[in-house]
Amino acid sequence: MKKQIKTLSAEAVAALQRYHWPGNIRELENIIERAVILSSGVELELPLSELKPARSTAATPVSTLEDAERKHILSALEQADWVIGGPQGAAARLGMKRTTLHSRMQKLGISRQR
Repeated sequence: MKKQIKTLSAEAVAALQRYHWPGNIRELENIIERAVILSSGVELELPLSELKPARSTAATPVSTLEDAERKHILSALEQADWVIGGPQGAAARLGMKRTTLHSRMQKLGISRQR
């Protein structure tokens, strides 16, 4: 590109080191190439907004498939006011037969609290 890039700010170096790089070396190449194109001076101007560190997955606990299914069924039951069958019932909302929903509820220990 015939540009005389000579420096990189400490902030940019830190951002490059913190970034997760899900695209590996190709993503790094693309970021650097774009920065060279957009830079207008001797300092490489990186798009720091694009180099934010990935969110930590440790903050959000991973639930099991059974827990996710239980929550999904409970949500459908609450939306249907705990009506299982019928065109507006939870089974229809979930796209399953009433008997299938009933057996899933038994398996997951779901019952209406009175």
